[in-house]
Amino acid sequence: MNFKDILATLPAADGLRGLDIVDATGAVVHHIPAAPGKMGSLRVYYALAQRFDGALSPQAVLQGLDWFAEHVADARANAGAHPNIDLLLKPGAGDAGWRLVPLPA
Repeated sequence: MNFKDILATLPAADGLRGLDIVDATGAVVHHIPAAPGKMGSLRVYYALAQRFDGALSPQAVLQGLDWFAEHVADARANAGAHPNIDLLLKPGAGDAGWRLVPLPA
């Protein structure tokens, strides 16, 4: 399936103002706002938070890369063009103990 088809199967994130990815100290490592051009990424990360109880585990990283589908190849070829995918591609991302924290609107 492609990203558009996968996105249609993920929960809506309309009730969020964004999602923070935080480290073990609670510091924000990455933020995804509820903004035009970011809603697909927000939906992917929100679904990961629900499916993996808020943990960005190695399994969550793999699932996220699978859901981003064809955009992963472009992210690999163009570092920095897809920061929300780059985060998942970062070595050790799934082992860093990061948490996915949805931010209600």
